[in-house]
Order: sequence, then C-alpha cells, then structure tokens
Amino acid sequence: MDMDIFHCRVYFSGKVQGVGFRYECMNIAREFEVCGYVENLADGRVLLEIEGNEVEVKKYIVEIYHQMEIFIKTTDEKFQRRTAQYKAFLMK
Repeated sequence: MDMDIFHCRVYFSGKVQGVGFRYECMNIAREFEVCGYVENLADGRVLLEIEGNEVEVKKYIVEIYHQMEIFIKTTDEKFQRRTAQYKAFLMK
C-alpha cells in the first residue's frame, strides 16, 4: 500500500440533503482519479471521504464547491496522508 496517499474528510452543512448532493459528488468523481465515498449523516450534514493524488483530490473538492455552492453553508475539512483505504468511489 502507498503510505503517501492524500486523504481528505469533508463535512458539508447547509441544504445538502434531498437536493442530489451525493449524486452530484458521484458524477464529479468520475472526472478525477479519486476513491472514497459520500454519505448523508443523521444530523443533516453530508460526509465526503476522499483520497488520491493531492492535486486530484483538491481539484475534485473545488469542483464540488463550484457546482454545489448554492447548497453549502459551511464545511469542515481535515487533510492527512495515510495508507490508501479505498479502491473506488461509492455513494452510501
């Protein structure tokens, strides 16, 4: 496993459930070399776990902001390097 994989966990708050947010994250992920998942949380937020090349991950997140900014009120991002954990991008 690659110990130098770039990982980001993003919590999106706002009107991010019931508006196709996860579906759009899934579609956008097809344009980038990233793996991970996106899921709705019980508290109304959406959690994005994403990993890959640092440039790809950051471009992917910027594209989500660009396409879904009308629904996003706040975000909480955590970046780290770790062993790769995902092999595809999934919607939970």
